Amino acid sequence: MGNLPSSSTSAGPEVVSPIDTSFKLPSPLPTWPPGEGFGHGTIDLGGLRVCQISSFNKIWAVHEGGPDNLGASFFEPSQIPQGFFMLGCYSQPNNRPLYGWVLAGTDEVGGALKTPLDYTLLWSSESLKIKQDGIGYIWLPMAPDGYTAVGVVVTNSPEKPSLEKISCVRSDLTDQCEIDTWIWGPGKESDPNGFNAFSLRPNERGPQAMGVCVGTFVARNGNATPVSIACLKNVTSNSSCMPNLNQTQAIFEAYSPRIYFHPDEKYLTSSVSWFFNNGALLYKKGQESNPVPIEATGSNLPQGGLNDGEYWLDLPVDEKAKERVKKGDLQETETYLHIKPVFGATFTDIVVWVFFPFNGPSKAKVELIDVPLGRIGEHVGDWEHLTLRISNFNGELWSIYFSQHSGGSWFYASELEFENGNKAVGYSSLRGHAMYSKPGLVLQGSNRVGIRNDTAKSKMVLDTGARFSVVAAEYLDTSVIEPPWLNYLRKWGPKISYDIAAEINKVEKILPGKLKSAFQKSIKSLPNEVLGQEGPTGPKLKRNWTGDEV
Repeated sequence: MGNLPSSSTSAGPEVVSPIDTSFKLPSPLPTWPPGEGFGHGTIDLGGLRVCQISSFNKIWAVHEGGPDNLGASFFEPSQIPQGFFMLGCYSQPNNRPLYGWVLAGTDEVGGALKTPLDYTLLWSSESLKIKQDGIGYIWLPMAPDGYTAVGVVVTNSPEKPSLEKISCVRSDLTDQCEIDTWIWGPGKESDPNGFNAFSLRPNERGPQAMGVCVGTFVARNGNATPVSIACLKNVTSNSSCMPNLNQTQAIFEAYSPRIYFHPDEKYLTSSVSWFFNNGALLYKKGQESNPVPIEATGSNLPQGGLNDGEYWLDLPVDEKAKERVKKGDLQETETYLHIKPVFGATFTDIVVWVFFPFNGPSKAKVELIDVPLGRIGEHVGDWEHLTLRISNFNGELWSIYFSQHSGGSWFYASELEFENGNKAVGYSSLRGHAMYSKPGLVLQGSNRVGIRNDTAKSKMVLDTGARFSVVAAEYLDTSVIEPPWLNYLRKWGPKISYDIAAEINKVEKILPGKLKSAFQKSIKSLPNEVLGQEGPTGPKLKRNWTGDEV
């Protein structure tokens, strides 16, 4: 995937970095079912046709600074198909295997692409006293009027690149972008006043946003420097390159993650219909003494409207039934998929929703002391999700988002654990069900005080692809019929009646004096969702339903 330039020299002893290895998914990609434009290798953005290039030649590398102080490498795309032109170079930190892409473009209608008029030297590494392969130069193309640069050029020579090296894009085919993740800067941490390289993403993201990520990067000197390049835009606004229903099912069968539960987990997943069929009840304000059993599909749940506190769901009244339903039923679990376009329909997000009838109590870590938090963290009804980001050029899995309480984290495929071919592995935290890519302890709080999120492998594992259904794919129009429960927009659990302050006081009584204030501060910083004061809303009211992951 990447080759060192033949003239490369190093200022110090050679360091073996993760980036010296190119990542490939464990198994070859399957042949996808037939369809309109998905997986065909190129996508027409409306006069500009683009392809995704993931083969590179290394131009320059530095071996200090950046994430984990391992430096970064800078590449230009190679093996560009005939008739396509480079739109920008690629860069990534050295702390992970080489795995990335940039788009190349070809002019479909005439006038979509033009060569730059000149270059401006943005930065060179000449004055840096750090380990590097020769000297790197980063050049900004000067676009003709009515055109915009969507990437920069990297060289290992002070001579300006050829004007034929890169193409600028007609401005109406571009959109605004913003910095995404930090790639490199000379310091161990990003210095806002110094030089930094960042990956880019469109400003506006979500199913309706048409900005297209180019896969390139931006070089900035100080915070005040505006983003000098743009992303692309899908001006056709159509979904012809999105997967059809058969393709979607094949994609998910190829990549469906496996979720491991902690060996001490009592509160497992179920299907929504299992929850309803085993005694879950619908309550209405003012009629609390007369709750209603729920139909298997949720057909008697109130549809649409507002989360106004008028309705909520709860466990069965009978104590034995209540305790049984709390524990869920792993064998009866069904996962629910929301399929949506992202980056102007050049990628597909498959959002995998899983339901837990009950979220268990939290445990805190205060310095060296583990403290049970009584009923804090408990709530009925718990929705968690993973998001698979799939390239519409070839159907390759590029990254997965793991939801964690009110936020979450993206991980490149190269950072994930896989089993059974290309099925990524995730871990559900003990009782709280936050999703993580690796086992271990994650402390939610500050310093050495916070809520424990413990994950580990056990014999309890959810194969998300064993039983799944596509519950929403708005771009497919009438091909997917949404189940009634999806359009129930009220709470999936009651407001908890216990006194959180009293529960916190119980914990404080057993803590040494100097730890009480640290514990209080940590608890106050946590969102209500973690404290478990009331049941959550369903998937359609989460931010990622109509937007991007946070």
